Amino acid sequence: MTSQSHHDPDALNRLAAAFTVSPNAHPASDEQREAMIDKPAFGQVFSDSMVRMSWRKDQGWSGRSVEAYGPLSLDPAAAVLHYAQEVFEGLKAYHHDDGSIWLFRPDANAERFQNSAKRLSLPELGTEDFLGSVAALVRQDAAWVPRRREYTLYLRPFMYASEPYLGVRAPQQVDYCVIASPSGPYFPGGVKPVSIWVENRWFRTGPGGTGFAKCGGNYAASMVGEGRGAQHGCEQVCFVDAATGTYLEELGGMNIFTVHRDGHLETPSLTGTILPGVTRRSIIELAQDEGHEVSERMIKMDDLLADIRSGEVTEVFACGTAAIITPIGRFKSDEADVTVADGESGSFTMHLRDKLLGIQLGEVDDPHDWMWKVC
Repeated sequence: MTSQSHHDPDALNRLAAAFTVSPNAHPASDEQREAMIDKPAFGQVFSDSMVRMSWRKDQGWSGRSVEAYGPLSLDPAAAVLHYAQEVFEGLKAYHHDDGSIWLFRPDANAERFQNSAKRLSLPELGTEDFLGSVAALVRQDAAWVPRRREYTLYLRPFMYASEPYLGVRAPQQVDYCVIASPSGPYFPGGVKPVSIWVENRWFRTGPGGTGFAKCGGNYAASMVGEGRGAQHGCEQVCFVDAATGTYLEELGGMNIFTVHRDGHLETPSLTGTILPGVTRRSIIELAQDEGHEVSERMIKMDDLLADIRSGEVTEVFACGTAAIITPIGRFKSDEADVTVADGESGSFTMHLRDKLLGIQLGEVDDPHDWMWKVC
């Protein structure tokens, strides 16, 4: 299939051109790079370059540059080290069969990045700067985008309070970076149902907290639960709400969907404690395109387990940028141990995964114009 998009690639190129490029003086050799992108583990290998920008309260954003990937210099009193004022995003660059390179819904990531920044009292980065920074890095390090199917260049934009100040207030000095990591499938064992530990002792966030923001503190708070899950032989953890301890929320880094016997889907509603995933939003639209009703509502964990046992819920899956769509085969907790559909990958789950991945790889039509051509 020929890769197409209604987004103007020249406009993206103009945004990228605002970033001054200073090539890495010591890039990886072709042989080194090919070895590193052959079968990389998630988030362990990084490309030659990175993007940097800075913000000052009296100046706004400046210093748009693409430069050599390398360590950051931080004052020991930098606010981020003491008050965790930082936010980040995650998106991917995809190789299509015709050799072109594309991004999936980067405008949605830009919007979420702005919302996260507001919650952490950080300055908003304009959509044009976000798109330009990501495109500039991909264009510079295009050779780092793997060509192997389902292997991508994972992009991590992030912003942090770099001002050396121990007072508690909105920062007056902030740095922004984008780094890139060639990555293979999130679960190296392949697409197979994962076991989920239901955590009801420790919570990742609460009402009025930072749950909807993509900030490091939410992930740090989830690690105790993930550790408990690992102790019980589970690959992932699922959190319930902190207010009542009864409602399903999300996994440590992914949203969750249930598929019902009549074909409708349900997913926890966005109450402010759940990350509004770009993949989540896309799945809702793809399912609705095919005539499936999608209900966003509060789901009691006990009701979900009962519906799995009765056969009312036939499939459950998790979704996110890194993992795409992952079937869930088991829920385990201190009180219960329930297998979903004999622990097998559901056909509708895999159908949605194939369709979404097909759009991202340019193998099927892109009816919503989600893909943006970079080069």
